[in-house]
Amino acid sequence: MRARRFVALGDSLTEGVGDPVAAGWRGWAALLADGLGPGVEFTNLAVSGSQTRDVLDRQLTAALDLRPDVASVVIGVNDTLRCTFDIHAVAARLDTVYGALRASGAVLLTACLPDPGAMLGLPGALARPLARRQRAVNTVVHALSERHGAVHLHASEGAWLTDRAMWSADRLHPGERGHRQLALRFHALLAGAGVATGPAPSAEPDSPAPTRGAGLWWLATAGTGWVARRCTDLLPQLLALAAAEVRHKARGTSARLDLSASHAVASALAALSVAEQRPEVA
Repeated sequence: MRARRFVALGDSLTEGVGDPVAAGWRGWAALLADGLGPGVEFTNLAVSGSQTRDVLDRQLTAALDLRPDVASVVIGVNDTLRCTFDIHAVAARLDTVYGALRASGAVLLTACLPDPGAMLGLPGALARPLARRQRAVNTVVHALSERHGAVHLHASEGAWLTDRAMWSADRLHPGERGHRQLALRFHALLAGAGVATGPAPSAEPDSPAPTRGAGLWWLATAGTGWVARRCTDLLPQLLALAAAEVRHKARGTSARLDLSASHAVASALAALSVAEQRPEVA
């Protein structure tokens, strides 16, 4: 009888950025693996910067080859930070990934995530378009998680978002305490479903939380590069979106932007339902 296998797919959050160990990054998925039960084999396929298309095109095949018993797919923030953002494409990719993993027999783990604009403290006109995109992704993840019977974690809300001790110096990734919180919350859900049989991860970190000075240092050094890499892609579009926010607010028509985003999400999910119901042509 082979050992149970846990495979994690996603981006820097699942890779473990913000939770450094001697060998690199650890993160919530590695912490969770230790609590799934004795002898669990863990493989982390997540890569920093990944988008939903990377999970579909690169990580999914490798995951299926490993025949996982448990598979996590936590992805979508990087899609919202690109000028190519398309909620229809995001929904279609996630539907394919979720469906393939569930069809393989794996227990599927998913999560909705906080919006990056709020975490970075961007001005309202810049933050609102990003928030709207992240809400769209979260709505899709909620709907598809239910459709595919996933174990879903609501990580886009709660007191942990405003607890500075939970976050790393970059303000975008959880620190060790935050990664432990994610692992604990997933473990509780899996234990309730009879999937996790090992002890819950400890909530207490081994290392102290980063200081405010460390956060400022990150913004002045590595953070500058992080922003610059995205400016060439996102910033021109984000400025246009911000200008639209300002115009609609001045006219009192801001609700139209939210309504348009809601219609796009509904259309994306409806398209998946139509495709699922369409009979195949021999």
